[in-house]
Amino acid sequence: MRGLVTVYKKEVRENLRDRRSLFNSVLLGPILFPILFIGLAYFANSKQQESVEKVLEVPVVGARNAPNLVSFLEQQGVVILPEPEDPEALVKSQETQVVIRIPEEFAGQWKTGEPAVIELIADPSRRESNIPMQRVRGLLNAYGAQIGHLRLQLRGVSPTLRTPIMVKDIDLSTPQSRGMLVMIMLPYVLMITAFTGGMHLAIDTTAGEKERKSLEPLLINPVPRWQIMLGKMSATATYAFTSLVLTLIAFRFAFPFLPTGALGVDLNLSGAAIGGILLAVAPVVILAAAMLTTLAALAKSLREAQSYLGLIFLLPMIPSLIFMVNPMKPETWMMAIPMFSQNLLIGEFVRGESVSALWLGLSLGSTLILGLAFAAVAASLFNRPRVVFSN
Repeated sequence: MRGLVTVYKKEVRENLRDRRSLFNSVLLGPILFPILFIGLAYFANSKQQESVEKVLEVPVVGARNAPNLVSFLEQQGVVILPEPEDPEALVKSQETQVVIRIPEEFAGQWKTGEPAVIELIADPSRRESNIPMQRVRGLLNAYGAQIGHLRLQLRGVSPTLRTPIMVKDIDLSTPQSRGMLVMIMLPYVLMITAFTGGMHLAIDTTAGEKERKSLEPLLINPVPRWQIMLGKMSATATYAFTSLVLTLIAFRFAFPFLPTGALGVDLNLSGAAIGGILLAVAPVVILAAAMLTTLAALAKSLREAQSYLGLIFLLPMIPSLIFMVNPMKPETWMMAIPMFSQNLLIGEFVRGESVSALWLGLSLGSTLILGLAFAAVAASLFNRPRVVFSN
């Protein structure tokens, strides 16, 4: 194994001298990701606060049909705007977020005691419309409840009879678990880091050496070729794992700067959580290094290798995107799916939940087996002259 260690040391030393590549592959992620994370959190929080505190300005169509309702809205601080000619076009053009339309039959329905229909014109597909629409709907519901109570009292009926059941919510969430709503991007960032951290090294030590004609002299040495390949792959994994560790440490120090008070969450990454995450993601680093080295070795040039590895980054993105669109409850069988299981385990560690040894073992074992399989493929490639001397 001396040859493997020698190749490993050679690749690590040579790439440490290239400071620009070292910064781009290992240090850029730990610096950039936390800054982007904090910036997005502050931006999202400020936009939400602005939407909640902003004075509601609502155009009302048919205000004459419900003067008492309009008066109630004004008492609640709503600014009533003049009736627009085309309310639908006004909403579609985003000149306003919501329009109230009171039909002509509202007064008749009101007098007979029937449910009086009020139309809310909005576009829920636009996120900026959701909070104004919820605020207007809440005010209209409050007005309806107030009138309903008055009608019952006038008939000598207690208003409490309208609510025979009162539902009381018991919130079992913790500040850590609510923090997952903010930290939904963390598994995505860590999975990407496991691949990007060693990408430059994987390309440079295989396709790069082919292009520079420096691979052939290395193969002349009396060292088994599989050791040469594994030495290069180990260097790639070291760079990727270093980048992963630095990214986690950077997030650990960045969390105190987040607006956690306004968000009602606790985003404190404990040492135990960091250790658990590193243990869960370590096999992904091995898998990523093996896949990157295999594809880069098959390439004939740096440009071709870059095009191959650009496609492979879709793999760690898929599980994260699935969980963003469709959150799932962790199941035992999911732990046998590489990269999918790591996304789930990261969430469990951040939430402060206990992770069973079975889950952790399944995740580590399945990912490690796949990584070793790719490593075996990568090692076998250096015994193929067509691959080694493809230039």
